[in-house]
Amino acid sequence: MSPHYHQFCELFAQLGLPSDVKDVSAFIQKHSPLANHVRLEDAPFWSPAQAALLRDELHRDADWAELVDQLNLALRGPGR
Repeated sequence: MSPHYHQFCELFAQLGLPSDVKDVSAFIQKHSPLANHVRLEDAPFWSPAQAALLRDELHRDADWAELVDQLNLALRGPGR
């Protein structure tokens, strides 16, 4: 497991998703791999509010942007 799962849990809580380590891991496994041509915030599994939060955090380079980037990588699969 990634050392960032605790932080992922906090991001998942911000997204209004179940946020314990087991739930975060299950979410990543369920939705991976995300195709390279699909932007993270455009993935079909986000609600409009979740997609907006991800988009805004990346656009503003906000505090959560690094975690959003890490989530993006995690959803792309190993070695991406």
